[in-house]
Amino acid sequence: MGSIALPTSAPRFLVIGAGSRGHAYGRAVTASTDGIIAAVAEPDAFKLKEFGQAYIWHDEQPREGQAFSDWQDFIEWELQRRAGTTAHNASQLPITGVFICTLDKTHAPIISALAPLNLHIMCEKPLALSMSDCLSISRSLAPYPPKVFSIGHVLRYSPHNILLRDLLVNQQAIGEIVSIEHTEPVGWWHFSHSYVRGNWRRATPEGVGSLLTKSCHDIDFLLWLLCSPSTLTGDHPHLPSTITSSGNLTHFRRARKPKKAGNAMNCTNCAAEDVCNYSAKKIYRDKFLHQKNTEWPVKIVIPEIEDIVQSSGWERAEEALMNKLKEDYTADTPDEDKASRGWYGRCVYESDNNVVDEQLVTMTWEEDTTKKETYGRGPKQALFHMTYPTQAQCDRRGRIYGSEGEISYDSKTISVYTFHDQQTKVHIIPKQNPEAEKAHGGGDWGLAGAFVRAVQAVEDGSMSVAEAQREHVGCDLEECIRSHAVVFAAEDARMLKNVVDYRDWWAHAEATMKTSK
Repeated sequence: MGSIALPTSAPRFLVIGAGSRGHAYGRAVTASTDGIIAAVAEPDAFKLKEFGQAYIWHDEQPREGQAFSDWQDFIEWELQRRAGTTAHNASQLPITGVFICTLDKTHAPIISALAPLNLHIMCEKPLALSMSDCLSISRSLAPYPPKVFSIGHVLRYSPHNILLRDLLVNQQAIGEIVSIEHTEPVGWWHFSHSYVRGNWRRATPEGVGSLLTKSCHDIDFLLWLLCSPSTLTGDHPHLPSTITSSGNLTHFRRARKPKKAGNAMNCTNCAAEDVCNYSAKKIYRDKFLHQKNTEWPVKIVIPEIEDIVQSSGWERAEEALMNKLKEDYTADTPDEDKASRGWYGRCVYESDNNVVDEQLVTMTWEEDTTKKETYGRGPKQALFHMTYPTQAQCDRRGRIYGSEGEISYDSKTISVYTFHDQQTKVHIIPKQNPEAEKAHGGGDWGLAGAFVRAVQAVEDGSMSVAEAQREHVGCDLEECIRSHAVVFAAEDARMLKNVVDYRDWWAHAEATMKTSK
């Protein structure tokens, strides 16, 4: 008789950051993969406990190695575990990979510190807040054996977008792509929540803002369609030639403040609150809490809201929410304290926000003359539009023009019109698990599943890291950095009001990387 193959042990993951993105990947891994959420690192005690009870220790108490107050504690613990000290038994099941779901500015230092542990890494987008930090991540990982690396570019992994790319790239349903118009409608109140009152309201010292933190995966999506290696485009990317961009902070500034509001700085004591679209009371209390909804965004404002409802009822929850909205800063508040958190009751016209709420990015491609067969590598253009005043909330839409037809798409349907028969075929994306569907149209679950499968394939020896990156993740760290580079180049173009020659820009970035080693 032949030997019976024993099942490989499931990969075990640490989640660093137990906020909304940490929960998104925790749910996705637990519900749709063979992976195990084995540990969490989170400084907020309530978030730590809530996450652990949801995905790790449930109704029990956390055991050693399951809960850490920050990622540095995990690294110290893991080094001791590997050393086989008495307190940390080396036979304990190890962590296989890490989901990094912390604030954007922490990604580069966390990855650099994790590098010597040689773990598989999935980092939430954006990878980092500067081109130099993106390149430093690559340098920090380079000395160690390769491991699977993924980034939270969820648009690549939704069933809708996978079908769209298949129609364009593999089936060539409308021939050669000539141009794309792609829009991200952020949503009027969503923008005020995250980019006026919330954690992403301030640009980096270099001036990079909402294009990176909100829309870097839209830029990646366009590059995925137009220049990533594939069966059509060949083994090297067809990179853009020029990049231009324009954008402004059009609305969320003092000049647009209603006169009736006077000197009010907070929605809870403002005379114009009843007529203001951006009233925090209307958004968080009336739109969500009064509808018995304690999920995002209310949970961002007050993470313990569900516990308050369960222990003390809805009236106490409303009282706690309103007290939270009353919290505000003054002219005497140190800037470091203001910047360290969101202020969700603050007047949107008196906030310390400075990121643009309206932006256009144009990319152009020249014909790739390095290939004999240039079909699919000819001249083309892409226009990306990020805008805030929309009814739709992050439900992307666009139109793609090809040599043999055109495609229009939104988040639910793809319509293909072909010139040869003058017919339109509508592809409707089948309904998914409701939990998966509300997580970026299934993108969160798709991304988490791809990462876990890649890790499993490497760990069980069925694939090399390069094969797993290609077959499961669909890209590698180099491609992640390349799509971020386009974002940084676009921001340079916007701030300098010029046309960026992308090849020259990238050559300068690479030269800077080499000289900084």
